[in-house]
Order: sequence, then C-alpha cells, then structure tokens
Amino acid sequence: MSQPVNEPADTAAPGSPAPSRRAVIGWGGAGLALGAAAAGGAVALTRDGGAVPAADTGGAVPFHGPHQAGIATAVQDRLHFAAFDVTTKDRAELVQLLKDWTRAAERLTAGAEVGEGAYGGLPEAPPDDTGEALGLKPSRLTLTIGFGPSLFDGRFGLEDRRPGALIDPPRFPGDNLDPARSGGDLCVQACADDPQVAVHAIRNLARIGFGKVAVRWSQLGFGKTSSTTPDAQTPRNLFGFKDGTRNVAGTDTARLDEHVWVSGKDAEGPAAWMDGGSYLVARRIRMNVETWDRTSLAEQEDVFGRDKREGAAVGKAKEHDEPFLKAMKPDSHVRLAHPDTNGGATILRRGYSFTDGTDGLGRLEAGLFFLAYQKDVRTGFVPVQTSLARADALNEYIQHVGSAVFAIPPGVRDRDDWWGRALFT
Repeated sequence: MSQPVNEPADTAAPGSPAPSRRAVIGWGGAGLALGAAAAGGAVALTRDGGAVPAADTGGAVPFHGPHQAGIATAVQDRLHFAAFDVTTKDRAELVQLLKDWTRAAERLTAGAEVGEGAYGGLPEAPPDDTGEALGLKPSRLTLTIGFGPSLFDGRFGLEDRRPGALIDPPRFPGDNLDPARSGGDLCVQACADDPQVAVHAIRNLARIGFGKVAVRWSQLGFGKTSSTTPDAQTPRNLFGFKDGTRNVAGTDTARLDEHVWVSGKDAEGPAAWMDGGSYLVARRIRMNVETWDRTSLAEQEDVFGRDKREGAAVGKAKEHDEPFLKAMKPDSHVRLAHPDTNGGATILRRGYSFTDGTDGLGRLEAGLFFLAYQKDVRTGFVPVQTSLARADALNEYIQHVGSAVFAIPPGVRDRDDWWGRALFT
C-alpha cells in the first residue's frame, strides 16, 4: 500500500550528523531537525541552544502559517521559479491537484520524499519521488504558489472572484517582452540554499501535475539580489552594486502589514479569499553586462546614485544613511525608485541574478530575475516602474524581457488546509 503523501518519512539513524531527506522529525520529537527557523528569521537553534545563521544549518522552514513562506522569509541563496498553464478543463481536477501539491510541499519543505519515495515501491511502477535530493538537507526550502490573471478567464467559474489588484501585466516604455517568458495560470517559487533541492521540488510538482498542468516557462536564479534581513550583508547584483539596501525587513511586522500583506478593506468582496496573501510581480530583466563593464566607475555610480564600495548614497558615508535625493542626478536609479519619489510606494524585493548561456552574438545572457511582493500592484510596483521606465539612466544598460503578475494566496494553516482553499470554496 502506498504511504500517504502527508505522513513523514523514516527518521535518520541515531548519530546522523545532519538531517537527510528522510530525517524529518527533530531531536526527541520536539520539532523539525536542527530547530525550525521562523518564517522571516535568520537564525536557528543548535542542539546546545546556541544561535547560528539559518543558512548554515540546512534546516527546515515551517510550511504552515497565516502567510506563505518564501515572502518575508530570510532570502535563500538559490531559486527555481516556474509558471504553469493549466491544461485540464475540469475544476475538480484542478482542486485535487492543489491538494496534492500542498501535501507534497509539506513533505518537500520538511526534507522528506514524496509518497513512498525514490525506491522501495512497486518495481513495476515509477517511483513516487525522482530521487535527486536523497541524502540532502531541507536547505531552508520554501515553496510559494500564486494564481495568474488568466486563471480567472471563466474556465473554472472564478471570473467573479478576480481581485481588482490582480491586474494584467502592464507594458512600460522600453519593454521587449517575450510571450514565451511571460504570464501563466499558476506559479511556484522554490527557494533553497541548495540548487538541487529547489530544482527537485519544482520537478516533482510538475511530475505530479502531468496531464493537468504544463510548464509554461521557468527561471533558475543564484546570488540573491535583495535581502529581508537588513542586519546581514547587503547582496550585490551583476553590475557589482549593493541591491535592496532599503528593502522591507522580514521581521518588521508593521511595514509588512502596511505594504505587503492583504487584509481589511483590501480583502473584501472579490478579494476576500486573499486575506493574509500578497501580490507578486515577476520580471526578467536582461542586463547588458558587456556595455556596463566598459563604463567608467564615475558614470556607474552616477547611474545608481550610490558609491560602489560602501553602497552609500551620494554625499553620505554609510550604506544605510538616509539618502538626500536632491543631491543625486535626476535620472539616478535610487532617486527614481525611492518611495518619496513615488508617493510612498513600497515593495518587498527578493530577486536573483541569472546567467543562461549566451545570446548567440557572443554576449552573456545574464541579468536580474526581479521578484516584488506588495499589497496592491497598482499602488506598489506600477508607480515605481512607471517612474523608472520614463527616465532611469539604468535603462541604457537593461531591458525587461519577461513579465508576470500573480495573486499569492494566504498560507496553509494546518494539515486540513490546502493551497487556494478559500478561492475554491
């Protein structure tokens, strides 16, 4: 008999130095192995109670909660993002898929295999798990699901439940959007500190969904370009500049409530099912690194409005010193993206760098996979990008080539809940 997908796998042998994909239960049954790093937290407890960076533990991030993990969670090092087209026309099949995906996600994020695992099942049947993550730690894997505007087109009786904030991806001056890298009915964002763990998760969800969904496009990412832990070192983008200095902290509940989480009047009427959720904008941004690399340091710093070494704003000494916008050039990136320039518009960023070979002309296919979470795309991303598209000096060196918007439903509360339950019930 097949092992139920929502039951934990076998625990590791005594004395095992680190939790494997089968080592799900923590010491003495007290919790997940190595302690459960709180969503948005950056430390975990060791066996002796000492605190170490969560990334160093390889531990698990709790899956259940009022909000989905992978938003305010301390940003992991690697990304595999996938957008799916729903191919079934049967609402019941789609609902069952979301339930199956939820049960699988519970196991994957805990470091367990799906179903009976990669071996030990019926020899005549394919294994329940693809197996490439056997022996690996949970690696702080988070799985975050979203629903695109096209899911509300009438196929599944959801057209009157589409929130106003779930707008179609807008086009801005300078965009060169590839339809094959844009849109999608569903998305799943897999973040982990081990790239194989992230890829394994997307691969297994795609396998479970075969015949009901198909991958529309996907993106691998490395080298996080924004952080939700401002006390840690600010990461740098492929242009070599610190990125996300003023990002919303994953521990700043007041700012998260104000700018990221949907609640109150924002979750009324058609949007009632979004209470506790958020909205995601995903943009694939090509960076012309060869042109940038031949640009003088002075011009590079003028383009961003910060110095390259410290990340300090023009006229300031330290990275986190409050910028004086009027000291920057009118077309500098920091000045145009700042909330004070855009009526207070604030987004939570957790993007990643990417390199995807070459473009066939001897140039790197490289850039930024931009991910931004907010309470309302219309008052978050849109005014900021409108300002940037109009005058940003950085536009000479970048081009937006892919775009998508997704409604991110609230978290899965418990083992009886599932992704998107409030939308479909």
